[in-house]
Amino acid sequence: MKRLLRDSLFKRFFLLMWAALVLSHLAAYSVVMLRGALPMRPADMPLPTFPSLPPTPGVPGTAPHVPPPSPGPGALRPPGPGPGPDAMGPAPAGGPESAPPGAWPRRGGLPPADLALDYGVRLLVIALAAWWGARWVTAPMRRLAGAAQQLGPALRSDAAPPRLDEAGGTQEVREAARVFNTMAAQLQQQFRARSLLMAAVSHDLRTPLTRLRLRLERLEDAALAQRCIADLREMDALVESALELVRSEQALEPARPTDLLALVQALADDRAEQGEAVHCEGEAATARVQPVALRRVLNNLLDNALRHGTQAWLALRREGDAVSISVDDDGPGIPQAQLQAALDPFVQLADDPRGRHRAGLGLGLHIAHDLVRRQGGTLSLHNREGGGLRALVRLPLA
Repeated sequence: MKRLLRDSLFKRFFLLMWAALVLSHLAAYSVVMLRGALPMRPADMPLPTFPSLPPTPGVPGTAPHVPPPSPGPGALRPPGPGPGPDAMGPAPAGGPESAPPGAWPRRGGLPPADLALDYGVRLLVIALAAWWGARWVTAPMRRLAGAAQQLGPALRSDAAPPRLDEAGGTQEVREAARVFNTMAAQLQQQFRARSLLMAAVSHDLRTPLTRLRLRLERLEDAALAQRCIADLREMDALVESALELVRSEQALEPARPTDLLALVQALADDRAEQGEAVHCEGEAATARVQPVALRRVLNNLLDNALRHGTQAWLALRREGDAVSISVDDDGPGIPQAQLQAALDPFVQLADDPRGRHRAGLGLGLHIAHDLVRRQGGTLSLHNREGGGLRALVRLPLA
């Protein structure tokens, strides 16, 4: 009995269909009757069954059914000897024209105009019921979709995930809300555990790495000590890249209008002061971005360009309602089939061809791609016709 009384989608659909059918019949019947399509109904004539189908013209080729006339005076004659005028029996039935006044003969259903009106009213009522019912039944799905869209930003910012009401709606809706809330809580715990793990690794590894570097600097074999120190620095850089990934996912820097040409030129000047061959050109453009995050993006792209090439070129161009920042190098480029995969995390394509750097964790391009995506832009990789790789960042103008 409890299963029959519980609120379910089946019960809601059933009630909606039944109500739409009854309302459509009542509305159509009322409109046709008010229009005066039928004569006045006698007091002893029952109404049509509700709900029922609309009246139709009947089967072609058959005569319309006419009820026999009511018996009147003289319908029964006194008995007589044999057939004749004095024999008892009913008077011959006449045609429709002989029916007494007040009878309500059925003449094959409604006229075509009234039949079209009847069907039109039914169609309108059922269409309105279907529109309202679709919004009524799909409202929980719209709430679920909205909560799912908010889940990603909430997890990245370490905020409380959205929750759905587990007490309202049908049984299926309540069950879906419980599953979603449980999933959101588990995802939040996993994200926090990963961040804590990365922070613990950084804290626990950097202290012994620093002690090792200090001890190696006191070794008598200077060449061996320098090689060991270089390995330690590389390990420290790997730890830093992993931490940078976590920090990029939790970045809460507000976006503000920024002079992109000034940002790009300052970045190129800083690189040039460090003795790196970085060239810059472009035109003035302003976009609403996160300046620190965008600077990290361009630094990662320049590091990648100088790791695999000898020079890098920064160029800023306006393209309609967007602005593009390209970072070109003169390196070997990337095989065409691996251009998209290079933006995935932990993808290591190749070491530095000159042997100056080893391949890291494969996070630099992924971090840059993620930071650009959060600012409403795109990052794509292209092989240049003259050789080398082009990293192209597109951002909407302010």
